[in-house]
Amino acid sequence: MTTQQSSGGSTNVIKRVDKPWGYELWWAITDRYVGKIIHLLSGHSMSYQYHEKKDETMYLLTGKVLVELDTEDDAHTKITLLPGDALRIPPLTKHRMSAVEDSEIIEVSSPEIDDIIRLEDKYGRV
Repeated sequence: MTTQQSSGGSTNVIKRVDKPWGYELWWAITDRYVGKIIHLLSGHSMSYQYHEKKDETMYLLTGKVLVELDTEDDAHTKITLLPGDALRIPPLTKHRMSAVEDSEIIEVSSPEIDDIIRLEDKYGRV
């Protein structure tokens, strides 16, 4: 964990969460939203998953990411994100992000951090 000084004089504790595909830096955790910086390593993928309540929006800072999306009506879409692209993933949207290059993603979401239903995971997580 690292601490960062804000302009108002208070500090935020930055929490690092290691993952098999890279890591996350949680820079904001409140009862209304969560902010993360996601480091997704080239050739790695997050699990194919969905959230019942969590609503998230991604902004790609660096790299190149392939996003697979399946909506409630089972329409399957693949989107390539490049730096500067943003994507909202509403609740119940099945999705997976895979890094074509080492990538850095800003995620802002609703606060349900444990709301994850994994459908597939190449790292054996349930």
